[in-house]
Amino acid sequence: MTHDRPYPTLSEATLIWARIGLFSFGGPAGQIALMHRILVEEERWLGERRFLHALNYCMLLPGPEAMQLAVYIGWLTHRTRGGIVAGVLFVLPGIVAIMVLSWVYALYGDVGPVEALFFGLKAAVLAIVVQAVIRIGTRALRNAAMLAIAAASFVAIFVFGVPFPLIILTAGAIGYLGVRAGLAAFRGGGGHGGLGRPEVDDTETLLGEETPEHTRVNRGWALRISSVLLVLWLAPVALLFALAGPAHVYSQIAGFFSVMAVVTFGGAYAVLAYVAQEAVQNFGWLAPGEMLDGLGMAETTPGPLIMVTQFVGFMGAFREAGGLPPLLAGTLGGLLTTWVTFAPCFLWIFLGAPFIERLRGNATLTAAMTAITAAVVGVILNLAIWFGLHVVFDEVRTITGGGIDMEVPVLGSLDVAALVLVTLAAIAVFRFRLGPMTVLAVSAGLGIAMGLGGLA
Repeated sequence: MTHDRPYPTLSEATLIWARIGLFSFGGPAGQIALMHRILVEEERWLGERRFLHALNYCMLLPGPEAMQLAVYIGWLTHRTRGGIVAGVLFVLPGIVAIMVLSWVYALYGDVGPVEALFFGLKAAVLAIVVQAVIRIGTRALRNAAMLAIAAASFVAIFVFGVPFPLIILTAGAIGYLGVRAGLAAFRGGGGHGGLGRPEVDDTETLLGEETPEHTRVNRGWALRISSVLLVLWLAPVALLFALAGPAHVYSQIAGFFSVMAVVTFGGAYAVLAYVAQEAVQNFGWLAPGEMLDGLGMAETTPGPLIMVTQFVGFMGAFREAGGLPPLLAGTLGGLLTTWVTFAPCFLWIFLGAPFIERLRGNATLTAAMTAITAAVVGVILNLAIWFGLHVVFDEVRTITGGGIDMEVPVLGSLDVAALVLVTLAAIAVFRFRLGPMTVLAVSAGLGIAMGLGGLA
C-alpha cells in the first residue's frame, strides 16, 4: 500500500463524491470515465484491475451500473457509510434538477418558448439514442449468434410487443445453455469497452493489492444489512398497497418501478424502452412526446439517465392527484419513484459485494451477460424507432392481429420541421462528432428559434 499520503477520511471522501455527483453528465459511459479519472488517476484510491473488477460486477446487476459502481467503491474504501454517501451524492444533484424541471414542465410545458425548447431537445435525444445503438451494437454483436439474438429481440418487442423482462430472461437462458453446450460464440463479456491500457497498478494506490478486512466474506453482515435495505425498499410499497389499494396511482408507481428495479438489465437506454411501453401505453401516465421531453431533461442534468423515471412518476401522480394539490401529488410521486428505483441498488451491492471474488471468471455468468447485452441492442433499436416515429410524425396507428402488436406512422402526418432538426442533430453527432451536451444545447436553441419563427 502507498504510505506517502494519509488515507482519506469519510469527510474528505464526501467532498470527492459530491464533486463526482455534480459533474456526472454524459450517460453511464461518461460517468464511469469520470470516476476512473478522479478515483484511479487523480486520487489513486484504487488501481485499474480493482476498478474494472468492480465495474464488471456492476454490469451483471439490474439498474444503473454507474451509480452502483459508485456505491461499490464507496463501500470498498469506507465501508457501509462510505457506500451510502457515495450512492446518495451520485444521484442527489439529479433528483433536485429533475424535480425543478418537472415543476416547470407541469406549469409551463404548453407555453410557446418552453414547448419549442423541448421540441429541439427531442431531435437531439433521438440522434443520441441512435448513436447508442451503433456504439453498443459494434461492441456486442461480434458473431452471428449475437446478431441473431439482437434481431430476434428487436422483432419480439417491436412487432409482437413481447415484454422487456421476458426478452432479457430468455436471452440469459440462451447464453447459459450456449456455454453449457460449449459453443464458442457465447464466450466473452459485455461492458463499456476498455478504459485504456492499465496505467495505475493496484500496488501504487491507497487500497493496494491486499483485501481489506471489511470486504472479506461475512454472511452475517451481508444478511443484516440486506434485511434492513429490503424492509426500507419494500415496506412503503406494501403499506401503499394495503392502505390505498392496488389501483391507486402511488401503488401502481411503487409496484411498477420496484419490478423494474429487479429486471432492468442492460443500461438506461434499454430500460427506457420498457418504461415507455408500460408508462405510456399501459398506465397512460404521459404521452410519447412527453417521454422524450423527460429523457431530454435527464440528458442535460447530472446523474444517471434512469433519473427520467422520476419525471414519469411525477407526471403520473400530477395527473391523478385525487384530493391532493397536483404539484404536491406530483412531487410525492416523483420522490416515491426515485426511492423504489435506487434503494435496491444499495441492496444489490451490499448483499453481493462480500461474495464478489466468487464471481471472478465465472464462465456461465459471463455467457449469460453476453447474450443479454446482445438482446439489449435489439431493445434499444426498438426504442430508437419508437422515439423516431413519435418525433417525426404527428400521428401513428397500431396494427394488431395474429400476435402482431406494432406501431406504424401515418405518412401524411410527417412533421417537416422535426425531420430537419433530427437530420441536423444526426449530422452533428455522426459527422462532426460533437458531444451530447453540445448537441442538446444547439438543438434546444434551434428549436426555440424555429418556434419563435412559427416553423415548429
